[in-house]
Amino acid sequence: MDVNEKKRGRPAGKVSQLSADGILETAKYLMKEEGKVPSVRSLATQLSVDPMAIYHYFKNKDSLLEALTTSLVVEIYVPQAGSDWQDELKRLCISYIELLREYSGLLHTMLSMTSHGPAQIFSERYKIIVSPLTLPKKAEKDGLDLLADYLHGFAFALSCCHDQSRVKTEMMEGPLALICRSLASFRT
Repeated sequence: MDVNEKKRGRPAGKVSQLSADGILETAKYLMKEEGKVPSVRSLATQLSVDPMAIYHYFKNKDSLLEALTTSLVVEIYVPQAGSDWQDELKRLCISYIELLREYSGLLHTMLSMTSHGPAQIFSERYKIIVSPLTLPKKAEKDGLDLLADYLHGFAFALSCCHDQSRVKTEMMEGPLALICRSLASFRT
């Protein structure tokens, strides 16, 4: 009688090179391919491990989602000191939209999460960019909220368009220029 060998628990060290980074890289690959966050089961299947092995590295699905989305958002543009703040803001926004275009399920995942790790990355980079303006805190926050809402709306339009080539990042230039003029008007 043949017995199917189960892939239970933590993987054997010599047999598997499973790691948190390896799990995240596989999840990114599957997310790009499927357009949504992979289930723990499909992730485990891709890695040839029991689903419980994933939980050795991530205490629950929420911590896996937090790590996955943060590892993606950390790849967006990093502001360069001494550069024109408007150009830097445009680069940040374009890189964020390109990330959301590449990983179509990312926006929905981030908006449904209770943690704020990925949003903090964008917020910190935004604050670095607008810091030379020495904006009042309320104006800085209002600008960030407006920008995030605009970018998420743009990304949503991308996801709804059957021909994504029709929605180009150049379309963001006018709205971003308007946001920049508004921010500049609050300079202290």
